[in-house]
Amino acid sequence: MAKPVASEQSAPHVPVLLAEVLGALAPLDGARIVDGTFGAGGYSRAMLEAGASVVAIDRDPSVRAFAETLAAEFPSRFSFVAGAFAELDELVDGPVDGVVLDIGVSSMQLDRPERGFSFMREGPLDMRMAAEGESAADLVNGLDEAALANLLFAYAATTGNLAVVGVLGSLYPVATVVLARWLLRERLSGGQNVGVVLALTGVVLLAAA
Repeated sequence: MAKPVASEQSAPHVPVLLAEVLGALAPLDGARIVDGTFGAGGYSRAMLEAGASVVAIDRDPSVRAFAETLAAEFPSRFSFVAGAFAELDELVDGPVDGVVLDIGVSSMQLDRPERGFSFMREGPLDMRMAAEGESAADLVNGLDEAALANLLFAYAATTGNLAVVGVLGSLYPVATVVLARWLLRERLSGGQNVGVVLALTGVVLLAAA
């Protein structure tokens, strides 16, 4: 893999499949591309430098500074829309030549404990990509057992819904580090609930995003 350039190394998130994406979309000169998960703008910048026009979408308010930088450098070919890629049809007008999606959390969320995504650093159980609405803590600490089990049924690829509810009840009030310590104990002891908590992590990410 090619070594990232200096501007990439200083960014909070480096797109690891950049060369592959550029190759799949080539030729980019004159193309209109949607970057549906803008983040720090790594994909957008590379596509702009290759001659494309880019419409960027992201729901995370912390990315605005990166979007403003690109808008200043490429005022006629770059635009940013706040929102989720699931709303792409509503957020982007006219035809496009391609869509780039780098789906999932990144170091931009995981490295900031106040965002509540990391099990390595103490912080609130927030996990909201858009920084608005109910947090993951609101959900797991506020829903009754039936509602929480229904949430797991709707979002988690697991049949251990009631087991998860029981785990959460025993850990109340739930926080990121509380979950991390419990998970570590389960792994070290060979416990059977590791998969349950990993499934829960995906649930709160989906439901609170």
